[in-house]
Order: sequence, then structure tokens, then C-alpha cells
Amino acid sequence: MNEYELLAELLLPDIKQTPDYYENMYPERNLPEGAKVTRVAPSPTGYLHLGTLFTSLVNRITATTSNGIFFTRIEDTDKKREVEGGIEDIIDGLNRFGITIDEGFINGTNESGDYGPYQQSKRAEIYQTYVKDLIKKGLAYPCFCTAEELEAVREIQEANKIRTGYHGEYAKHRNITYAEAKELIDKGLPFVIRLKSQGNEENKAVFEDMIKGKIEMPQNDEDFVLLKSDGIPTYHFAHAIDDHLMHTTHVMRGDEWISSTPKHIELFKLLGFKQPKYAHVSPIMKLDNGAKRKISKRKDPEAAVHFFIEEGYEAVSVIEYLMTIAASDFEDWRRANPDTDYKEFKFNLKKMSVSGALFDQNKLNDISKIKVSKLNSAEVYEKITEWAKEFDNEFYNILTKNPDYSKSVFAIDRDNASKPRKDIAKWNEVKEYYSYMFKETYESCFELPENICKKDAFDFLSEYAKVYDENDDRQAWFDKIKEIAPKLNFASDTKEYKANPENFKGSAGDLSTLLRIAITGRKNTPDLCSIMQVLGKDESLDRINNAIKFCEE
Repeated sequence: MNEYELLAELLLPDIKQTPDYYENMYPERNLPEGAKVTRVAPSPTGYLHLGTLFTSLVNRITATTSNGIFFTRIEDTDKKREVEGGIEDIIDGLNRFGITIDEGFINGTNESGDYGPYQQSKRAEIYQTYVKDLIKKGLAYPCFCTAEELEAVREIQEANKIRTGYHGEYAKHRNITYAEAKELIDKGLPFVIRLKSQGNEENKAVFEDMIKGKIEMPQNDEDFVLLKSDGIPTYHFAHAIDDHLMHTTHVMRGDEWISSTPKHIELFKLLGFKQPKYAHVSPIMKLDNGAKRKISKRKDPEAAVHFFIEEGYEAVSVIEYLMTIAASDFEDWRRANPDTDYKEFKFNLKKMSVSGALFDQNKLNDISKIKVSKLNSAEVYEKITEWAKEFDNEFYNILTKNPDYSKSVFAIDRDNASKPRKDIAKWNEVKEYYSYMFKETYESCFELPENICKKDAFDFLSEYAKVYDENDDRQAWFDKIKEIAPKLNFASDTKEYKANPENFKGSAGDLSTLLRIAITGRKNTPDLCSIMQVLGKDESLDRINNAIKFCEE
């Protein structure tokens, strides 16, 4: 054996396989021409972030558009930062938002597919096999530097205004011999394994980013760590091995990884791998005192995807909103295809913004209102009770006490309506929005319109209570209001009132607003005739009589 082969055996004596073994184990995928293989590879160090959901959507829709594959891989090499339940939270969150996973972790505990394991902590032997091969080729070596030695080097570099890092003359063990390494190992000294970079900072690493276009950066010349002292790989090395063996064709990730791309380009080259295409996704931004910044886990509740679940946004509403950020032509497509599943949209990475889009909750709400308006009463009931069961137990009990009544409430201006109302954006608004429909949440409020005095209110409500019939349709219901109006010097016809306002106290429309206040405590609601029919005659008359008593005071 030559010097490098001896070194490889010294450092990794238990590794018996060669890269060819794994190349044969994970053959090329049998996919149609042009199919893209994409992935999302989160670390289980916390909750599902909005940025991860966004990047997952971009990867998923890219694979879908090309009849390709989208898989998940868990990058859990940083065990110190791992959070218990982190895998479940992330994967279950993706599933909850309709991000269909073809292979990899399909839920929090199970993985599926022929290219696993899909968890980096279970692939240590694979990584070590490729590292051993690099050592044999003289492209990797052990480094025994302590943290204190590395800090001392950094201080020297800073003092001399030299770029910091383990490179060039500062790479202490770059040319270590087998004998030197054996002596240090025999002393029990810990070591990492570093790449012996072949790069030169004076030369350029050039790649075509599918979103941002041509990018040129200095080549990597840093001898960065491949394997840590515990034998676990760094992200840089693990992702290169995984994306090669899993045959990822397109790596789409946050643009914070652009600065690391020269490292990854060199790794693919030295390993003899075909380099995937890169697409770096700009972060979702937020305005903070007039300045744009990345949406933050610390500052912004909406950074956590769970925020949208707790608020009661429909998953498809959030996804549709993110699609408007992802593709500049999506909104035009949606207007032309109002009822088509967003997955039918032909996504093109070239249509993505090169700079980060601002998070716009008002726009999200508008999109969500449209989505909710298309649901029928049974669907609304099912979804709101599902949400309330998890986040508002009191409201859940109110809704489920009489399901048929609750569904009739949600049917107002919804079922059989040519233009359903677009008032509800999220389920946590429903309790307040419909509070007047449930005795447990109804609060009377008799704030009279400015042009109606207590006496006129008393007279109108007293007259109306005598003629109200719960069987009246909308026209008959309003005709009775119009018949009472002239008796109180209110115009029965709005046009008549507008033509001669000085001749009247108001119009029949003002009286209907008075009735609305008496029934609901509000000036604006869905159709009042339908509300009264759902409440029932007894409840409606009770509320009218309570308003009459208020006007007597």
C-alpha cells in the first residue's frame, strides 16, 4: 500500500466497502426524460418554518410539473441542536399543507423509498466509505488541531488582515504523513478529517443559478471539515454524497447557501459526481420600520407555520398565497382558471423573483376569503369544528350541540348564493363573526342609527313585531318594512328618499338597519331575513321585544 492507502486504513479501519458498492446499490432512477428529482432536507432543530414550507412548495411543484420525484431527507448531523419531536413537526406540517411527499420521510416516523435511509445519522458508514476513498487519493487528511490552536490561527489572520480560515500555509496538517498521524493517534489525540482543497481563490467558481442567473465567486481553497471527530459528517459533505446517491437533479434551497456553493462544486468535482443544477430561493421578507429584513423566528409569529394553523387558515389558502410569491405569472393563471387545482399550474423557476418578496398578510386574507367563500355550509361546519376542537373547545361545544342548526347558520348567503360573501379569512374569526347566532355568545347592543330617535324606533319595532311572519321570503319580509315606513314619515322607496331627502326622516333601508341592530346588535350582517328564519320566530321576537323595552327607557 502507498502512503495515502496506509493513512486511509489507519483512520478508518472498519470501513470495508468501496464507493462502487453504493453506486450499485443506488442505481439511476427510471424516470421519463426531463423529469426533475427534487428534495427538501430540513434539520429537526425546531418547528416548521415558513421558509421551509415555501422552499418545499417550490421543490414539490417543480417535480410535479416535470413528472419527477420530490423526496424528504432529514439532515440531523447536528445532534446538539436537535429538538425532540422535530422530525414529526416538520414532516406532519408538510403533509398538513398538502405538500405530497413521493419518498423519504412520509410522516414523522416512517420513511419509504429505494434510496434510503433518508436520515443522515443512519448513513454514517456510507459517508465514511467516500471519505476513505478521498484519503486514498490524497484528497483528504486528518487534522489534530485543537479549538485553541484554531482560535490562535484566526487571531493571527485577523491581526495581519488575512482572510480567516483553514487554508494554505495555515492548514497545519495538510501534508501530514502516515507516520506522523499514527504517532498522534497512538497518543489518543482526537482528529477530524478535512478536504485537501485543490482550489485557488484567484480563480472563479462559475455556475448558472436557475433563478438568479450566472454567478461567479472565488473558488474554494479552504480545507473544510468532512468528518467530525465523532465520525459524523458535516452538512457540506453529507449533502453531496446524498444528492449524488439519491440522484437529485435540482438542488433548490435558500439563498443563504450561495456562499457555500463553491465548496459544493469542488466536492462534486473531486468525488467524480455529476453536479446538480442549483436554484437559490430568496427569503420571504418583512418590513420593519421601513426597512426590509428576513422574516425572523424570534420576531415574527408568522415565521412558524403553526401560526397559520392556530389562526385557522385553510392550508390551501396559505399555499395559494405562497404560489403568488413563487411565480410572477401565477395570479394571471389563477384568474383564467379560478377553480383549477394549483398543482395544474405549469411552474417555471425562471418566473421566480431574484429578490425576496414581502410577506403580505392582507393579501393572504384576501386569497383565503375567496377560498372559504367557495365552501358549502357542510364543508364549513366540518372544517370549523375540526379547528375549534383543537384550539377553541368552548366554541366546539357550542357548534356541536346542534349540528343542523350550526350548518343552517353557515348556509346563510352561502348555499345556493350566486355571489357568496367573502367575509371569513380564517376560522378564528368565525366565533366573533357569527356570535349573534348563538345564545352563548350573543350580546345585545342597541346603538340606534343617527337619524332614528327612540320614539320612532319604539313605534317601528312595535308595528313590525305584529306583522312578522317567519315564512315570508325576502321580498315579502322587506315589503312589510316598506308598508310601515310612511306611517313614521320614512320613505318606502330609496329613490324617493334620495330625490327629496328633506321631506323624510329617512328611508325603509334605515328602518331595516334598525331591525338588524335589534336582532344582531350590528349594522352589517349577512341577509337579515335569513338570519331571522334561522334564529326562529320566538328568538327573533324576543330580541325585538328587548329592543322595544330599551326604547321605552
